Amino acid sequence: MKDIYVIYWSGTGNTEIMARSVAEGIDRGGARGVLLEVGSASPEMVKDEPVFALGCPAMGAEELEEGEMEPFVSAVEAFASGKKIGLFGSYDWGDGEWMRQWCGRMESAGAVIAGGEGVTANNEPDDQALAACQRLGEELTK
Repeated sequence: MKDIYVIYWSGTGNTEIMARSVAEGIDRGGARGVLLEVGSASPEMVKDEPVFALGCPAMGAEELEEGEMEPFVSAVEAFASGKKIGLFGSYDWGDGEWMRQWCGRMESAGAVIAGGEGVTANNEPDDQALAACQRLGEELTK
């Protein structure tokens, strides 16, 4: 069974809930979702992986968390070309600009965004957002 990493940062727990749903979708798709908080992961873990997922909520002025997730994503940009990456996260304000920018960064680095766009949830993910996360996980197994 193939392992697919789901690496995330969560401040309130909302993005962690989403990460668990992505991993469930991966499991349903026939692979094994491996959940890791970004502080317990390293970019080298996914460098040779063709597929993985990253999750982070919107912070500050709609940006990635600066202490752990931003450095991780910056490192991934160097080897993202040709990889299929699922992106997800929650937000409390704004309109999801951080996710559009994040998708754009990964696409500019040559990655393919699973599902064509990131999955977002306003605050705590509702049933619709959790279903979208599960679909994202399943998409990563194809």
